[in-house]
Amino acid sequence: MTTVGTGKHIYELIEDWAKLPPGESFGMVSAITTDDQDRVFAFQRKDPPVLIFDRDGNLTDSWGNGSFLFAHGIYIEKDIVYVTDRDASTCLMYTLDGKPIQMLGRHGEHSDTGCEKPGDLCPRAAGPFNYPSELVPSPSGDLYVSDGYRNARVHRFSHDGQLISSWGQPGKSGPSEFHLPHSLIVDGDRILVCDRENHRIQLFTLDGEYITMWTDIKRPMDISMDKDGLYHVSEGQVDGASARISVLDKDGGVVSRFECRGSGHGSWVDSRGDIYLAGIPDTIDKYVKRG
Repeated sequence: MTTVGTGKHIYELIEDWAKLPPGESFGMVSAITTDDQDRVFAFQRKDPPVLIFDRDGNLTDSWGNGSFLFAHGIYIEKDIVYVTDRDASTCLMYTLDGKPIQMLGRHGEHSDTGCEKPGDLCPRAAGPFNYPSELVPSPSGDLYVSDGYRNARVHRFSHDGQLISSWGQPGKSGPSEFHLPHSLIVDGDRILVCDRENHRIQLFTLDGEYITMWTDIKRPMDISMDKDGLYHVSEGQVDGASARISVLDKDGGVVSRFECRGSGHGSWVDSRGDIYLAGIPDTIDKYVKRG
């Protein structure tokens, strides 16, 4: 048994936790989340794109065949699945069993940022969307999107899909400058944005006013929050070092930190404090909380 972590955050690692039927294999699992029953939803880059597992890693259902060009982000709240189709420049909402509810953006229409290669620092910021990375709701019902692979913005929409505001510019150092905003989460009256290629997390008010930044971070890929309000961040590989998972307090202080397999591209913490890691690639690991 492999254990990782420190203090009250000790985990037992279960490699290749998710099980597929004989003869089937994963595509790149880009992102992962759980519903209020702690069923695990994995978003992969092949059909079927949405895979649903029980807590023991058994596949129970799937949906979405033919619906996505390039699976990227997935998030669940109040029985709604929020996903991003990166290359289609769309953000979509579904029921838990895969019925479409709403779409933001127009399939295949990209805003003019002057960027052609995903991940490059774009020449200029623009409106929604140009290869968005994640869509999340807020308690008010407003929707927030990190628009990062060929843009450098966060967008705020009303619940019915009307654009309220956008903020961010391409850049490498200053507040509200982004180089690939890759994931985000709303926590009360503030938003945390994984500014991936700038190796930091930036914090904003719900209106997009800059608060602060945390820089003890390497290539932040994904962020989620546990029931105690601690943030779980998967961080990518940098200069040959392994990816890692960091557990942070409300001020960005490190509570626990340990290396993990793969790219760190997608991660999630469930209601019991267990962590799921995607993007290894082509499998899913689980870290069962023991501390």
